[in-house]
Amino acid sequence: MLKISNSVTLQSWEIQLTAIRAQGAGGQNVNKVSSAIHLQFDVKRSTLPDFYKERLLALSDSRLTKDGVIVIKAQSFRTQEMNKEDALNRLKELILSATIVQKTRRPTKPTRNSQKRRVDAKKRKSNTKALRGRVN
Repeated sequence: MLKISNSVTLQSWEIQLTAIRAQGAGGQNVNKVSSAIHLQFDVKRSTLPDFYKERLLALSDSRLTKDGVIVIKAQSFRTQEMNKEDALNRLKELILSATIVQKTRRPTKPTRNSQKRRVDAKKRKSNTKALRGRVN
């Protein structure tokens, strides 16, 4: 069971964990032991509230497939237990990050002083460049 917030939890049957061999160099341990974890979480079939589902499915994340399945591969650690914990934490962070509502940006006019500073800086720059010209 994975606790997302005080009111939202995911049951263990919703998260599919598979042990696979880790990629890359590492010698005998990597070649023999399946220490990496492949986590799959189907957003559409989950018991998450609709708000969470809508926000997750709207994400443009490479870990989200077209079918609405989140796929996370954890292979940072040497042990399977640590990788499993890492994958679950990353899933929790992804779900929580989807619920954060971005503050809407309201465009503002630049102040009169900032416009004056900008024009003055442009004048100084053009004078500097004008001095670089050919001497008569």
